[in-house]
Formats: sequence, structure tokens, C-alpha cells
Amino acid sequence: MTSDSLSFADPIRHAAPIAPGSTIGILGGGQLGRMLAMAAAQLGYCCHVYAPDGDSVAADVSAGFTCAPYDDTGALAEFAAACDVITYEFENVPVAPLPSLGDTPLRSPARALEIAQDRLAEKRFVEQHGGTPAPFMAVENEAEFTAALERIGTPGILKTRRDGYDGKGQWRIMSPRDTEDLTLSGKQLIYEGFVDFTAEFSVILVRGLDGEIRFWDSAQNDHSSGILSRSVVPAGAAVASQVPAARELAARVAEALGYVGVLTLEFFATEKGPVFNEMAPRVHNSGHWTIEGARTSQFENHIRAICGLPLGLTDTIVPAVRMDNLIGEEANDWLSLLADPANHLHLYGKAEINPGRKMGHVTRLLTDGHG
Repeated sequence: MTSDSLSFADPIRHAAPIAPGSTIGILGGGQLGRMLAMAAAQLGYCCHVYAPDGDSVAADVSAGFTCAPYDDTGALAEFAAACDVITYEFENVPVAPLPSLGDTPLRSPARALEIAQDRLAEKRFVEQHGGTPAPFMAVENEAEFTAALERIGTPGILKTRRDGYDGKGQWRIMSPRDTEDLTLSGKQLIYEGFVDFTAEFSVILVRGLDGEIRFWDSAQNDHSSGILSRSVVPAGAAVASQVPAARELAARVAEALGYVGVLTLEFFATEKGPVFNEMAPRVHNSGHWTIEGARTSQFENHIRAICGLPLGLTDTIVPAVRMDNLIGEEANDWLSLLADPANHLHLYGKAEINPGRKMGHVTRLLTDGHG
């Protein structure tokens, strides 16, 4: 399991590195921001979190916190003035107010946010760069939905084009009868055909300011109710054979976006090759295993990239790794999880436990490839 890297002949323009002791701004206050801030502190940086909710678990471990709506342009400008570089941990940060950040660099670029926030734009963008998504059609009214059902058929999934994640904003359509109680008027939706797949996997890369790209080993992912439940490295043979093609696509997407930082593309492994599912322009849940299992974690390499530092090696340092999300009440098993000294427990500090809420994760390094 070696560190794979790729450099493009025409890298983006070099910028001066941002020195330790500087302040990194983080848009979003969740657990991804929390882990970014912890990685940044290890490298000597301070972090300033901007989020609309006062109970930010990222702010708990950061030097500064601005609690304000994402569309408060005045607060955004003040936040940016206190930062040397800005990143985001949440792909639904509104794009329209971001010019208020002024001259403070935003890494990764706003264009990546803009594309990832619209499932239709995302799939079209990936198609333009040689990717294969599931069959899809835009739906905004009953007539378009009927046309989509006739063209793509059932089963399928009707999704909101925006603001959907962890299974939210999705309706499974197993037969035309499942459409009877749906109200479509005024909604921007997308209808996707089901994909006959053998496994799900993700490609996570980091791209530096100089255009260098490094990949982590791809995890094979299991989901429950639309939420990632487990990631395992190395992936099975059905996935491993499709990783090279998926990496090529991910690299083309990163280059086209002028991307800086960690980028994730999720795929279905099928008999015809990798089918693109969705893109996340940020560090990703399926990469949490890299904290203990890789030479350099996705969080540290994201900080390195946005600050213009050399990228760290991404090779996996043990034969196998398993990461399990702790959803809802599962986090209450913290004592029994810690009773196994092989477990690495990460709790996110969220005060309220709700069904379907990610409360933490546990990683297990498997020295013999089993466990």
C-alpha cells in the first residue's frame, strides 16, 4: 500500500506558504471542522470558526468563533479580516455571500461549492469530464416527472437538487404507485435510475497549490438509511479493479476546478465500471480512518494544501483498517468500546443525541487483515 501521487504539467500558480502561527478560517461548525482545527493546531495554526449555530463542536477546539448567519455579509467581512486563509467543512455554505470574504484566499474554490450544491449541475459537470453517473433527468413539475419515469423507469430515486445529505431529501420510487402522494409543484428535483452495483467506494485525493495530487487507498463503504455506517480498507476485489479509472476521473475533476485541498468522489462498482454517485468538496466521513491508518490524515493534508505546504505521504500503514460511525445512541457505548484497547474512539462533543445524528466514530487497525 504505497502513496500514489500525480502531477499535472500545468500546475496552478504558486503562492507564498502561510506560516504557522497564522489564522485559518473555517466555514461550518461541525465535526469535520473540529477535526480540521485539531490537525491545524498540531501544525501550529490557530483556527477561527464561522457558523450560524451557537453549539458548534468545531468552535469548542478553536481560538475564535463568529456565530452569525451565512448571509450576513458584514460578519463575513469581519471574519475574513481576522483570517489568513479560509476553508469550509460543509458543502452547503451559500455561495452568493462569499465575495464578502474579500482578498482572503478561499481554498477550495467557491466554484466547487457551487457545482456540488446542485445535483443536476454536479452530474452534468462530471459527464463533461468523462464520468458516468446513473441515468438522470431534471424534474420541476408533474409532466417532467412523468417523462422521467417513462425514459428511466422504476425503480429509481427522486431527490432534491439542493440541501440533501445523509439520505435527506430523497424518495425511493419502486413503482409508479409510489408517486401518488408526492407534490412536485415549485420544487427543483432530479430523478435517478437505480444502479445495479456490487459495492460502494470513495476516492479521496488531496491537491496542493502546485498541482500535485495524492490519493489515499479507497475505502469500501456500507450505508444504512442513507448514512455511512462503515468504511473498510483495503476494499474488495470488485472495487480494487475500478479504482484506477475512478482516480483518473477524480483527478480530471480536481484539475478542472483548480482545486486545492481534499476532494472526495463517491462511486458504485458495477459490471460496466465505476458509476459516479456524488462529489464532496471537503474532507469526508469515509476518510476518517486516515487519522490512525494513514501516514498523513486527510485533515492534516487538507491544512497542508490550503496553507501551501508540502503534502504528506498518504500510504496506509497497516494491512487493514475498519471505521464505524457511531449514530445516535450508539455513542453511549463509549465505555465498552474503550474496553478494547485496539479501538480508537472519536466522540464529537455533541450535547444532544438524536436518531440519525453522527455522534462519533471508532477506528480499528487490523494488523492481520481481520477483525
